[in-house]
Amino acid sequence: MTRTTNARIAGITYLFYAAIGVCIELLMHQARGGGGDAATLARIGQYATNVRLSILIAVLECLSAFVLAVTLYGITRDEDQELAMLGLICRVTEGLLGSLNNIPGYLGLLWLAKAGVGTGVPDIPTANALRAFLLMPGSTAPRGAIFFAVGTLIFSYLLLRGRMVPVSIAWLGVLASGLLVVVLPLQLAGFPTGPLTGYYQWLPALVFQVVLALWLLIKGVATPAAR
Repeated sequence: MTRTTNARIAGITYLFYAAIGVCIELLMHQARGGGGDAATLARIGQYATNVRLSILIAVLECLSAFVLAVTLYGITRDEDQELAMLGLICRVTEGLLGSLNNIPGYLGLLWLAKAGVGTGVPDIPTANALRAFLLMPGSTAPRGAIFFAVGTLIFSYLLLRGRMVPVSIAWLGVLASGLLVVVLPLQLAGFPTGPLTGYYQWLPALVFQVVLALWLLIKGVATPAAR
């Protein structure tokens, strides 16, 4: 594919990727509610359709990560093929981990919410342990987010170095993804990160994706600057 085609596909996929990510958050927020573990599990049973829709959307989210990996590699490989390949690997890993982590977690919540019906019902201590594990903060958070952050950082740096998009947009990507590269591993390891939690840490990255997507759709990408 040409660079222009890659840019258009990447722009569309970025917007789609951001939209379905927001959809999953809204669906699961409604399904989880704000009560304790027992109340949350009961609510998930009531909103099972939300969880099933989140599973389908998670599949689309993973496929979108693959599309972005290929198209961004096609755009940036002329600037530095090795770095672009590393970025591609990170985005593919993000998609794979999203499938291996989110979907089984959602299926586990559905099964446990319905565990009182039919055969194979776990005993009370087992059910309580499973419930605590599946509802543990961050238990269904995408571990692939770290690879998303590293891949985005690499591709943003290559876009900046090659002057393929406006410098302000590329710098926004570098700073937003750089913040995630620092914060997400700390959170995964259990270290406190102060106010840099939840939506606050993701807002700059979301703004970058939307702005970059619109630029790629409208203007495309420039040829990498000669060195």
